[in-house]
Amino acid sequence: MENDLTFVAPEGVYSVTEEHKPATLNIHIVNATPAIYPTRLSKVIIRFPPPKPGTSPGLSHLLGGNLVGNKESKVKEKEKDLLKEKEKEDGKSLSSSDVADDEDNSSPDLINSPPQSASPPPLPQFEPPTLFSPPTTAISGKKKSISRPKHNIRTTSSTFVTRLQSAEGYPKNLQTRQGDVTFLFYNTAKSFLWTEAGSQAKEPLARITFSAYPTCHDVNGSTASHEKLDVVIGFSTGDLIWFDPMSSRYVRLNKQGCITNSPCTAVRWVPSSPTLFLVSHADGTIIVYDKEREDGAFTAQDPGLSNTTSHSNTEANGIVPPSPNATRQASWDPLDSMFVTMPRWHPVTAHAGNIAGGKVEKEKTTKNPVSHWRVSRRSVVDFSFSPDVKYVAAISEDGCLRVIDALAEQLVDCYASYFGSLTCVAWSPDGRLILTGGQDDLLTIFSPWEQRVVARCQGHSSFVSAVAFDDLRCDGRTYRFGSVGEDNKLILWDFSSGALHRPKLQASHHQRMSMMSSTLSLALRRRGETIDGSSLNLPPAGIDGSLSRYHPAPSRNEVAVVQPVLIKHIDGEMLTAVAFIPSALLTVTKLGHVKLWVRPLTVRSLRSLRSSHTPLDPQSLL
Repeated sequence: MENDLTFVAPEGVYSVTEEHKPATLNIHIVNATPAIYPTRLSKVIIRFPPPKPGTSPGLSHLLGGNLVGNKESKVKEKEKDLLKEKEKEDGKSLSSSDVADDEDNSSPDLINSPPQSASPPPLPQFEPPTLFSPPTTAISGKKKSISRPKHNIRTTSSTFVTRLQSAEGYPKNLQTRQGDVTFLFYNTAKSFLWTEAGSQAKEPLARITFSAYPTCHDVNGSTASHEKLDVVIGFSTGDLIWFDPMSSRYVRLNKQGCITNSPCTAVRWVPSSPTLFLVSHADGTIIVYDKEREDGAFTAQDPGLSNTTSHSNTEANGIVPPSPNATRQASWDPLDSMFVTMPRWHPVTAHAGNIAGGKVEKEKTTKNPVSHWRVSRRSVVDFSFSPDVKYVAAISEDGCLRVIDALAEQLVDCYASYFGSLTCVAWSPDGRLILTGGQDDLLTIFSPWEQRVVARCQGHSSFVSAVAFDDLRCDGRTYRFGSVGEDNKLILWDFSSGALHRPKLQASHHQRMSMMSSTLSLALRRRGETIDGSSLNLPPAGIDGSLSRYHPAPSRNEVAVVQPVLIKHIDGEMLTAVAFIPSALLTVTKLGHVKLWVRPLTVRSLRSLRSSHTPLDPQSLL
């Protein structure tokens, strides 16, 4: 039954029902260049509302049935004009935006209402700001309107955008959509494409060609709607584009590499944040950006320099001088810590300065970057957020998986690969497991809460290109995930910790000490407690050297092995990405050939059952 367009998994038959393969632009045929940056895939599901009843022009509309609505709008305009005149008589100037956005004056009826003799509201509890804390509101108390990109990509004169192609009449076609619609975004060569899964359209909705290579991209799921999409694109020049395909508007960040000119390797929106996103670079850094901020004058500190940098120079470059408790720069060990450069507008340092100076810093002074992390001396390849958005799992070419406390901006643990560099990473939907692929042809399953390698997956015969969990088939006991590699194999795996055997060898004393140190650091951070050696009766650190966050790779006979559920060899170009959506499995090749493998009916029916599933809290496992 199997052929090039189908394969049989334990749950049923997967078959290709749709393919997207971008056509070569004529302008690039003469100067064609090889695809040095592989195709990456981003996806988002948008729910389009049903059409409102009465929106189409019917008989009542033609007979003047909308006169009532017109009268109501005129009355509201008169009330607004009277409100403006009254404010002018009182010697105040009130703009139209103030009328709409002011929380205290949102309703004209509240202005003439008598004062209430109610007790003052209780003061909010103070919470120290963190990296992902929402921005403070202005003194005037105005609501912050939803921001949109400024520049029209269709009429731009920027040389960074060289060409735009779009499907004929696609804005009107989108207005006719109803229900859940899956949009796909992917890059190939110097182009970035937007298409709709399941539409059977031959051409993408839009194709944008740039002067630089798009290398990575992501869609903000927390702000996605049928009216607005926030897409961020990273480039080989370090530039970033915040793009809304619905309105065809964009903003360019890190313009011409003013913050860093190192190529972008991965980009992720901070889950549940409407403005913040993280970008990893080939120079071993991860930088935090805010889409609504402009680029600031910033120079990252070099870990190789001494701590004698003058206060005036650091302030001029937008850097907070190092504190006495800062990491020692000259002896920085990337396996044991990460080096953070905080700009003066960083949420934590800005708040401390406000308290010391007794002033509230204006929002106009906040710039990008929000923060700068130097994670490794080698390129950071990819990273993934934990489901609770507190931790980041980052991999780099030095062969290490790093678990970072994103809120505290500290390295928690560092795990070594079995061999070579790590190439891809994913966090399980319940936060219990981290999955990596690497140049050792293995998939490795880590348990960050137990601080150990749980299992290795053997099945690929070349470098692993991408890994992804299948949310529909992960229930907290059994985990389904897929992988693709340079051997052109698509492999499906089922993992259950109950089916694994215990490691044959026991960990050494040094490994146990290192694991205990990291376990305490991660577990107690999860519970919100502090690490106190006396209260926890920890052994002195000097007995067996200082406790390290670094964990060497265990040998083969210490770790259980997981065998594949299915191996499907796909002929053609090298596979670079794999993803799961409720209706299908997606594979992508290096040159941008996307295949949609529709799921069996039995699996698609699980979507309704999973919609009410609550993810398991990792804290309950401790």
